[in-house]
Amino acid sequence: MKSIKIWNDSPSDKQAEQIAERLKAGEIWIIPTDSVYGIMCDALNQKAVRTVCDLKGINPEKNNLSVICNDISMAAEYARIGDKTFVLMRDNTPGPITFICKAQSNLPKEFKKRKNVGIRIPDNLTSRMIVEKLGNPLLTTSIEFEDEDYARNPELIMEAYEGKVDGVVMGEEGGTELTTVVDCTEDTLSIIREGVVDFNA
Repeated sequence: MKSIKIWNDSPSDKQAEQIAERLKAGEIWIIPTDSVYGIMCDALNQKAVRTVCDLKGINPEKNNLSVICNDISMAAEYARIGDKTFVLMRDNTPGPITFICKAQSNLPKEFKKRKNVGIRIPDNLTSRMIVEKLGNPLLTTSIEFEDEDYARNPELIMEAYEGKVDGVVMGEEGGTELTTVVDCTEDTLSIIREGVVDFNA
């Protein structure tokens, strides 16, 4: 399994490009975010998306899939962002919040099975730089863990996922709380999961 060490949540351009190239080639990597480390792949690579869904036991017909974008402009290419949602994103990103929006038609069919997509713009430079180098969003889903040490320690995360993913970006200590999730698909915004930040929709 490959690993790349990132210091102080600040990868070099070369590191970000290297990781993006591996993701573009269809590889699956574990990458830090501003909450829990995430299992990620190129969101436009249908085969890789299926692999991540199989790894986590996700049924796209029953569960929304989420992507990481580097800014609202990119998010608007892949999700329908109304005025209320735009203001919400502008005021609360980057940060550990997932915004559930109606998906645009340029995402793989796994996303269309629910017709919605979760949008993440994390307060984490590493993941956003990788997205920028990739040129499109990353599919993301949180790692699974029973012991908090296996969420926080990148070396233990690597140990737990040996043989299951292609690589791990070893950044700073990971979190243990999931993102707050806000449903933006209706006229009235609603919180559907309380997470790492207290938030009023």
